[in-house]
Amino acid sequence: MASLAVMLTCAFGCAVSQKKVVKPSQAPAPLQTATEEQLRDAYNRQAQAIQSLNAGVTMKLTAGSAYSGVIEQYHEVNGFILAARPASIRVIGQVPVVGKNIFDMVSDGSTFSIYIPSKNKFIVGPANLERRAEKPIENLRPQHLVDALFWPAITQGAPVLFEEASEGASRFYVLTVVRLEARQSTNDSGDAANSAPGEQASSQRATASWGIARKIWFDRADLRVSRIENFASGGKVASDVAYSNWQTTANSSYPWQINVTRPSDDYQLQIGVKKLTVNEPIAPDRFSLPQPPGTDLINLGENIGDNGHKDSGLNNKEQHP
Repeated sequence: MASLAVMLTCAFGCAVSQKKVVKPSQAPAPLQTATEEQLRDAYNRQAQAIQSLNAGVTMKLTAGSAYSGVIEQYHEVNGFILAARPASIRVIGQVPVVGKNIFDMVSDGSTFSIYIPSKNKFIVGPANLERRAEKPIENLRPQHLVDALFWPAITQGAPVLFEEASEGASRFYVLTVVRLEARQSTNDSGDAANSAPGEQASSQRATASWGIARKIWFDRADLRVSRIENFASGGKVASDVAYSNWQTTANSSYPWQINVTRPSDDYQLQIGVKKLTVNEPIAPDRFSLPQPPGTDLINLGENIGDNGHKDSGLNNKEQHP
């Protein structure tokens, strides 16, 4: 994918005032009503309805943000997404028209592999890798898409807050799923004095506190899920995913437009579905991506400070340090 420099310029100061006649806006759709229990049940039914998907898609990546000072807009590419619960996914991006692969990446929930033919690179690493790359595009992981495509159900008894919200002319219901998080707090000064002989008193002890797991937004125009915010510990937004253009496919509904924003990884990915098949068996070998002969292996591994760069070993090409 060739990067495009995006430059935004604004010009003001028009010598002649202009009048523009616009059509009156359409009347807003009547607001639907629902209870917390009804929304929870609707969300869980949708989360459990999709077990696998095979989709022809378009993908458009925006790396960077106004906060980082650099925004790079990449060409829209065609592609394919195969995904199956619990965490298997394969994503292929292709040059439009000619259909040549730009990238091929897979994940099984434990590890990921990414093949970039133009760079002759084969990258592997743990699926939960949180290493921040200098170039935001390098933060894209297959597992990020799994989290956007498959929703976790709200477990029985999980604490949920219910509220109404608005953004512009739109109205929403929001379910906030909370969880217990461990944190460290300082003991009272008397704890050390009261500790048993020979026992080293700790200056800190683990205590429980509530944290936000995710926020689920329902558009009150149709009571569809329109947005899901997922949070890491400490209230940090891990992902913010918008869903729209819901369509019925094989007795199930699914959004055909998915926009993934990951603030900490500094990128946004727009996914437009062109063709979709759900809940059909996918052969395990379709999630297999062996290293192509002659490619340079980049093993991100568990050690953040140690990147292994080596040849696949299938030919006599010189190894890179």
